[in-house]
Amino acid sequence: MAKKPGNTSGRGARDLTVRVKTARGRRSSSTRWLQRQLNDPYVKRAQAEGYRGRAAFKIMELDDKYRFLVPGARVVDLGCAPGGWMQVAIPRVNALGEKPGKAVGRVLGIDLQEVEPLAGAEIHQMDFMDEGADERIRELAGGKVDVVMSDMAASSSGHKQTDHLRIIALCEAAAYLAFDMLDEGGTFVAKVLAGGAEGDLQKLLKQRFTKVFHMKPPSSRSDSSEKFVVAQGFRG
Repeated sequence: MAKKPGNTSGRGARDLTVRVKTARGRRSSSTRWLQRQLNDPYVKRAQAEGYRGRAAFKIMELDDKYRFLVPGARVVDLGCAPGGWMQVAIPRVNALGEKPGKAVGRVLGIDLQEVEPLAGAEIHQMDFMDEGADERIRELAGGKVDVVMSDMAASSSGHKQTDHLRIIALCEAAAYLAFDMLDEGGTFVAKVLAGGAEGDLQKLLKQRFTKVFHMKPPSSRSDSSEKFVVAQGFRG
């Protein structure tokens, strides 16, 4: 019987890890990133299952635990590119109406860059932090929503503390938009980076929501300082 591909024990077993040689002109950090991508099981799984990125599994795991993407839910995805979170949200909220007898939800995606269309989602290219953008998003959503979620991260500066402050600032901006848009009982989900400055954000969320959780999904890389905040039960 043939050995399973994943079996690397015993005499003659091969090292199945893909190793990437550092090409002339390529930085070693780029080489490490490429090698990590090639060997990442979630990257491979995303490709096999048709998701636009490994981040899709993060929102799956968060929703499996906290159950906020339910049939009929109205969702706004801030920083939605490349679309993995929307791909997960669409069937779960029944945005295409494919679950007979279940309420039909809605998914609205917002991003700075153009995003490839996705059946079941309405996607708009804009900066949600621009003046007047919050009013425009409310118009597009057609009223209150049940979930505001954000996987946004500021461009890396290479300085850990600066990057932490930037992502917390983004998260706070997303939270204030959520305060304007969420229906009573709604949920806010966002990526943060562990680093100390998230205390004020947590205090703010605890004032506005009945429950606030922090979770590092299994699909989040162990060497990453990212975690996710899930705030449920918006007080209105």
